[in-house]
Amino acid sequence: APTPHPRPLKTALLMLVTVAPGAVVLFAPLTLGHQALLGLAVVVLSLILTRLRHPQAALWAMVVSALISGRYLVWRSTMFVSEFEGEWCLSATGSELGLAVLLFLAELYAFGMLLVGYLQSAAPLARPTVALPDDPTTWPTVDVLIPTLDEPLDVVRTTVLGAQAMDWPADKLRVHLLDDGWRPDFREFAESADAQYHARSDNSHAKAGNLNHALGRTDGELVLVLDSDHVPTRGFLQRTVGAMVQDEQLALVQTPHHFHTPDPFERNLGTEGAVPPEGELFYRHLMKGNDLYNAVFFCGSCAVLRRSALEKIGGFPTETVTEDAHTGLRLHRNGFRSAYVDTPLASGLATERIATHVAQRARWARGMLQVFRIDNPLLCRGLSLGQRLLYTTAMVHFLNGFPRMAFLLAPAALLLLGKDVFFASAPAVVAYALPHLLIGVLTHARVFGEHRHPLWSEVYETVVAPYLVIPTALALVFPKAGGFGVTQKGEIIEQDHTDLGVAWPYVILGAINLLALANGARLLGVSFDLADAGHLGALAQPGLLMNMMWALHNLVILGVALAVTREHRQRRRHARLPWTIDGRMALEERGDVTCQTRNLSRGGARLILERPHE
Repeated sequence: APTPHPRPLKTALLMLVTVAPGAVVLFAPLTLGHQALLGLAVVVLSLILTRLRHPQAALWAMVVSALISGRYLVWRSTMFVSEFEGEWCLSATGSELGLAVLLFLAELYAFGMLLVGYLQSAAPLARPTVALPDDPTTWPTVDVLIPTLDEPLDVVRTTVLGAQAMDWPADKLRVHLLDDGWRPDFREFAESADAQYHARSDNSHAKAGNLNHALGRTDGELVLVLDSDHVPTRGFLQRTVGAMVQDEQLALVQTPHHFHTPDPFERNLGTEGAVPPEGELFYRHLMKGNDLYNAVFFCGSCAVLRRSALEKIGGFPTETVTEDAHTGLRLHRNGFRSAYVDTPLASGLATERIATHVAQRARWARGMLQVFRIDNPLLCRGLSLGQRLLYTTAMVHFLNGFPRMAFLLAPAALLLLGKDVFFASAPAVVAYALPHLLIGVLTHARVFGEHRHPLWSEVYETVVAPYLVIPTALALVFPKAGGFGVTQKGEIIEQDHTDLGVAWPYVILGAINLLALANGARLLGVSFDLADAGHLGALAQPGLLMNMMWALHNLVILGVALAVTREHRQRRRHARLPWTIDGRMALEERGDVTCQTRNLSRGGARLILERPHE
């Protein structure tokens, strides 16, 4: 079959049906003591399941986590109402109720994202490589499209030369440099490198317009889209095109975006090699889950597309600034299939500056919400249930700035304003919330730990959260507003400095949490002086302590976010890769000398020479 049969999904669904009676856990009324015992038992069960290496154990751990988190949210929903003389009424009114509802909505959002993440992880598809026909004369023709605007030539040059070096019949491979910057040196380079040069009269519709312009001037059966800094391996086409030859309805084969330079988190925090990069979870884990549901997203680069399918949908969509995801959505709407090859087959440059990183994420967020407004996957025709769910989740994922800000500010509501936004006693929070949080962390570490450490999810989201709120809100109200922005690569950082233009939200949020913590300590001292601490209501000692711990947790996350804004000097124009390769060096007077590389770059190398013989 063109798409591997999803037997793991059947296993997952069977297990979910088997444990469906356990859903009574969501609503069973328990005393506080019995709830505490249930929480303890489930935490122990989760500890066991998350330490077993069998794949089914991970699936059971996700089921347990979903149920216990669901029970927590059911309990949270009852906190808004209370029974008085046989009638139910709101527990609070006014601003306190409004803040509490906002916090609860943030928790519901996080729970929804958690469930979809578990769904994507239940049975990730291990797609085998499909071999090409033995006769190369039957292989399809491929146009490689490399769109550019203002990127430096030394970055683009390597991509063009790498594309030309791919293992593919020369008469069936054409490399096209698409220049929206009208630069003479780019034209000269393309001519010298035997690549096709394309420039148009204007920059209308940005990258999508540039690609569509090239589509009208090329005729290859397949199109490989590469960002200007993504250098393909020699075997890129041989690993991806076989499936498209076998299945004529397969219109998109996406591969991971891999970067051979550290991103701002790795570079500024010194975590390279110790902490998985920010994009690792999506490209190395979740996309395999999407593949099971024929819902692989087009990510704008490192992907092969079928020209006839693009022509059927009218080319690359121009209505949004994320033409990539919009293209994938329209391909799926028209009945075409997609596939994901879980092997990095191209390597690019990560963003150097944290300012560039947050600007890129803000553009993605705006674009995805634009697609949600224009081609809402919940309402448009042609999509399967799985495709609707995964596309919708990918789009509303960029609304996470709102709940993240709610979590960062929530403890200050009580500690600074005296507003109880949780409506629960400390023992109840321990009995219900603590198991929910502990089991969530344990399951996250078991399911996603290879690609994303639990703490770092909060760090990554916190860094971009303040910069997503306004763009996403505007995109929902004005879906056609905003222009396209190119992500700068190959930037130089002359000296160490803190980027205050990015850091200020973390400073303000940190100051709020620090003030909340200090005021909480003051109120805690007051409560010890009172004969009856219960007179403080929500400000009783246990409630104060829990919110102070929450504020302290926020300060740790915001401290890391602030540390990311400390840019370290980066004066090399070419990234040095720590590769060790044996070789021989020809010296004019002493002949060949055995050597070994310690690092390599486009501009040079560090060599260890064997002492030459006299």
